Amino acid sequence: MSRWKKFFSKEKKEDLDQGLEKSNKSFFSKLKSSIAGKTTVDDEVLDDLEEILVSSDVSVESTLKIIKKIEARVAEEKYVGTNELHNILKEEVKTLLDESNNDDAVAFTIPQQEGPYVIMVVGVNGVGKTTTIGKLAHQFKQQGLKVMLGASDTFRAAAVEQLKIWAKRVDVPIVEQGMDADPASVAYDTLESAKAQGIDVVIIDTAGRLHNKINLMNELTKIKRVMHKVIPNAPHEVMLVLDGSTGQNAIEQAKQFTKATEVTSMALTKLDGTAKGGVVIGICDQFKIPVKYIGVGEGIDHLQVFNKTEFVDSLFKGSVLE
Repeated sequence: MSRWKKFFSKEKKEDLDQGLEKSNKSFFSKLKSSIAGKTTVDDEVLDDLEEILVSSDVSVESTLKIIKKIEARVAEEKYVGTNELHNILKEEVKTLLDESNNDDAVAFTIPQQEGPYVIMVVGVNGVGKTTTIGKLAHQFKQQGLKVMLGASDTFRAAAVEQLKIWAKRVDVPIVEQGMDADPASVAYDTLESAKAQGIDVVIIDTAGRLHNKINLMNELTKIKRVMHKVIPNAPHEVMLVLDGSTGQNAIEQAKQFTKATEVTSMALTKLDGTAKGGVVIGICDQFKIPVKYIGVGEGIDHLQVFNKTEFVDSLFKGSVLE
């Protein structure tokens, strides 16, 4: 059983539509140009579509799956007009996401359990990790949950200071020991404090240094081991934050982090400032790890629970190929 409240309001849907507007316009303007003057979906149209999907950062593997399914429909139905391509493409992208390990969500939720629910957040510098933690803390607090932050990214002084700013803004407690402190020690103190104060959700920030994957792996393993001593099975969730605007680089980071540690959920940020929204499709399809949250704006309420049905609807909104 989960603690939740209704999620997709009209306002939230408008934020999602607006956040994916650049991806929508970029993709369909390219597609309209490629099929101009054509009436049927033939090999040339499919070749163009394949190129457009890849250039929109859907990923080669996922693009080939989509194209293969559309080819099968064209062969079966004999005649498919280019005006039908919009709906067919939308259906196949939705099917691909249905086959990934993503269930449509309705709210920011945590499982009902004894003691704090612990989320360890990983990701490289600059992806919006600290901002995501702050916005996530805000959303959980809006649900009536007691939240605490732990500043275990002690590699950079700026990371600790940024998290302190967010803690103050959201008005939640934070445990920090400053730069160069032992990250595992910070995590230990955070969980001890959370247990004593009856906290519902603990969010632990960590340093992400992919240039030395072995050190990263060792550090995250140590943090996990120390957490176990305070709360069995903690962390309950390891969330990888990726910058959606980096396209294929985000997919590469996901590959590296999933090799370095167990990742159980993902958050994709900065989708509002890019035309690379297709990367969400590739990430869902390739990694089969739930994408739980997406960032569609700078506002504190612009972190949304990822709902694949609403996502596909916004990505294809109003783009009829005629």
